[in-house]
Amino acid sequence: MKRLRLYLLSASIAASLCMTLTAQPPSQPKAAPRLVFWVTSTAWQDGGEIPMTNAARGENKSPAFEFHWNLGTDPGTAPENLQTYAVIFHDVENSSNKTTTDTLHGAAFNIPGKAKGLPEGLGAGDLSDGTRNGPGLGSRGGKTPAYFGPGAGPGPIHHYVFEFYALDTKLDLPANTTREELLKAMDGHVVGKAAWFGRFHAPSPQ
Repeated sequence: MKRLRLYLLSASIAASLCMTLTAQPPSQPKAAPRLVFWVTSTAWQDGGEIPMTNAARGENKSPAFEFHWNLGTDPGTAPENLQTYAVIFHDVENSSNKTTTDTLHGAAFNIPGKAKGLPEGLGAGDLSDGTRNGPGLGSRGGKTPAYFGPGAGPGPIHHYVFEFYALDTKLDLPANTTREELLKAMDGHVVGKAAWFGRFHAPSPQ
């Protein structure tokens, strides 16, 4: 009788375990790795202090950037539908004309999709590879659009950001377009986005 009870108890446990295992939901397949666009620069570390070389109060040279694509954690290649890149450089610390809009220092678009990055000291106006400098402080007063580096004076540090967009189209916009028009034209065409941050204020007078 004792053996029978042990046999029935074992059979009950085995049946319960089988039902528990059967009731488990099937494992979900792993999501495919996502293609990610990112940038690097040797001019300063991301989030670091912008050197005078790249400041309007210094040499006013635009920094060099390198473009990268990753498939998950592994190096990847740019998507086949990539056509151009665009960059918007602005000072997030300022408010223009009492609005929520910050200060746009410079922009460039129609950077060729085959580009591996941007060189230091990007030229002004329309470049031979199709890159077009757009709106920003560098085009004030009817000047040829160009990079305009950080210019914050002594005092609190200002924070700046370069926003990069990878696009599946070429933008049909004039150099004197506005930031709003540029963003509107890019909307619906962004296949990758990256950012690089920096801090700047002029040294205190000695």
